[in-house]
Amino acid sequence: MKKIVNDPEAVVQDMLDGLISAHPDSLKQLPGSTAIVKKDAPVTNKVGLVSGGGSGHEPAHAGYIGEGMLDAAVCGEMFTSPTPDQVFEAIKAVDGGAGVFLVIKNYTGDVMNFDMAAELAEAEDIEVEKVVVNDDVAVEDSSFTTGRRGIAGTIFVHKLAGAKASAGGSLQEVKRIAERAASNVRSMGMALTPCTVPAAGKPSFTLDEDEMEIGTGIHGEPGIERKSVVSADEIAEELTGKILDDMSLNRGDEVAVMINGMGATPEMELYILNKKVNQLLTEQEITIHRTFVGNYMTSLEMAGCSVTLLKLDEELKSLLAADSGAPAFRV
Repeated sequence: MKKIVNDPEAVVQDMLDGLISAHPDSLKQLPGSTAIVKKDAPVTNKVGLVSGGGSGHEPAHAGYIGEGMLDAAVCGEMFTSPTPDQVFEAIKAVDGGAGVFLVIKNYTGDVMNFDMAAELAEAEDIEVEKVVVNDDVAVEDSSFTTGRRGIAGTIFVHKLAGAKASAGGSLQEVKRIAERAASNVRSMGMALTPCTVPAAGKPSFTLDEDEMEIGTGIHGEPGIERKSVVSADEIAEELTGKILDDMSLNRGDEVAVMINGMGATPEMELYILNKKVNQLLTEQEITIHRTFVGNYMTSLEMAGCSVTLLKLDEELKSLLAADSGAPAFRV
């Protein structure tokens, strides 16, 4: 294992220390917790927005804390859900009296622990609502979850719900937008190489030099097929085709596109992939409103990518264009 780390058992706290050092004017860590919070939280009469999950997916999730997006992100251990008490501390820290909204990826541990934290908060008269994001069209069930997994499409939910909250939307209005975003976003990914969790010291799975995994999850969970490596165009056709088969898109509909790197994929390759995705959508007469290319939800140093499509309407377009001060999502 070759990694730029100190103690493999302390990588999450070392990372959080470095994150706060990079953004001391906007972020803070709650004492005794792995929750990262906006420095000016809570904001009176504003809905607080909390997300999180296992570490190793950077810049998700703390990179999306900022004006117009999240108010807090709870960072679990590597590929492990944060505990209910950590999520509860984040909820309390961002509660400005208008309630708190949770954005949860559909993984069993995340859903269970965020739900338990919501119950603790409600016992202290903090109103809490949530959305569970399940945008991955690859598999219905996996080793990590019942139902579809939540992957990179979650970032669009952060953006739209965060914009609504920053605009003064009520808790129910934020929930309405988050649910609309979650129901209109689809993603699918693939991997060329596995990743190595520092504490484990060895790859989480194996792929031969000429193999790739189609439909893999963000923790390296198995996908739908392992096969020989093919061209970027063929990868784009497979991922985009599966998404379009699952979405209700008609000629003239508008979408936002995200071409997401899994941590070790050069931007050159992501742009090559985007060229074909753009061509495929154009051929279907689907209008591309905006495209995002880069590392948005990674899996340590996994080589691979995912494609996300978000179906837009006028309200969602406006919220997508709203200002964002989050370090990893500037608008």
